[in-house]
Amino acid sequence: MAEQYIVVVAGVIASLLGFVFLYYNSLDGRQVLVIERNLNAPNRIAGENLLPGGYLKLIELGLQDEIDAQRILGYILYKDGKNVLVSFPLEKFQPHVAGRNFHNGHFFQKLQKKAASLHNVNLEQGTVISLLEENGIVKGVHYKNKSGQMLTAYAPLTIVCNGCFSNLRRSLCYPKVDIPSYTVGVILTNCKLPNENYGALILADPSPVLFYPISSTEIRCLVNIPSEIVPSVSNGEMAHFLKTLVAPKVLPELYNSFIFAIEKKDNIRTMPNKIMAAAPHPTPGAILIGDAFNMRHGITGGGMTVALSDVVILRDLLRPLHDLSDASAICKYLESFYTLRKPMSSTINILANVLQKVFSASSNPAMENLQQTFLEYLRLGGVFSYGISAIKLSISFLFHCIIWRWPIVTSISFSQTLVGWG
Repeated sequence: MAEQYIVVVAGVIASLLGFVFLYYNSLDGRQVLVIERNLNAPNRIAGENLLPGGYLKLIELGLQDEIDAQRILGYILYKDGKNVLVSFPLEKFQPHVAGRNFHNGHFFQKLQKKAASLHNVNLEQGTVISLLEENGIVKGVHYKNKSGQMLTAYAPLTIVCNGCFSNLRRSLCYPKVDIPSYTVGVILTNCKLPNENYGALILADPSPVLFYPISSTEIRCLVNIPSEIVPSVSNGEMAHFLKTLVAPKVLPELYNSFIFAIEKKDNIRTMPNKIMAAAPHPTPGAILIGDAFNMRHGITGGGMTVALSDVVILRDLLRPLHDLSDASAICKYLESFYTLRKPMSSTINILANVLQKVFSASSNPAMENLQQTFLEYLRLGGVFSYGISAIKLSISFLFHCIIWRWPIVTSISFSQTLVGWG
């Protein structure tokens, strides 16, 4: 009899990850039970971006045709009336390779439909309450179905990917969650960004503001607000904050649409930016992946890319396994997953968490100077703003300045120093 997996899916990025995972494992003849909290299309402000590396993973999984998306080649950074274009390093790839932005709910439903069409996939709406453990081994889950009935599902391996609000992670990792800020999102219509296929990031006080297309007629705006000053949406304080403090900083061609988006009913959504380092607690019979396991600040939109990379790694590890009955041996074998995922996940995590500090407004003059110098460095162009080496050098510079509190240097000596580090 074929092995059965349980995939616990809830949330946004986790949902996509779960469906991709179950799709590929079911093709290998394995029985898959998916317990998804809500099978309706999600309406969230997360999981709308794929970096080029994430799109390459989508191609590797054979699912690039499942995404109705807008191509994105990079971002333009704006500050104090100046701007700098930062492109993705795509010179070695085919023209179709680029970043992708999209309606998360649309992508979710396409993957859901594909998964449900497979004969050995059982897709069920329900809420997982707890893991079923016997003698330190996970045997399955307890869950409540759509009708409210309490049920138990058994399987030799449970894949837990129930998102940033996971109620199961404490059994499978050492969670330490930090929430430095919140993201406020609105959708703009009937407007265009200054440069086609480029997002816009405005570095302003009190909050960085990000714009990117999610369809041919819609632009997503995300405002990053420090946790200690997040206004209430329900009583109108958030709308007032956006109109009075943020709107004057947006690009003139987007201003009217931004105001209209704020005034549109139920168009303002908020989301905590959670940061949680990957700290696994290997447990026989289960493995934790996705935002339930590892989170980074959302300023780079890299969460989906990390998730898809994790899926490819885990898929390749599980494919040669035909017998999952020895939970302890399988657990030991799967520990390599945590090492194999580091090159992709660590790069994106570090970049996201450092950039959110550098790009956020600060009353500290040294941080303001750091931000200005970093932009001047990118404005030098060439290797300084284009390519993997630029990311590597930028991270090195930012870490040295933040950790060691080095004095800010001129852009020329700064760039020369970075070349030395590279």
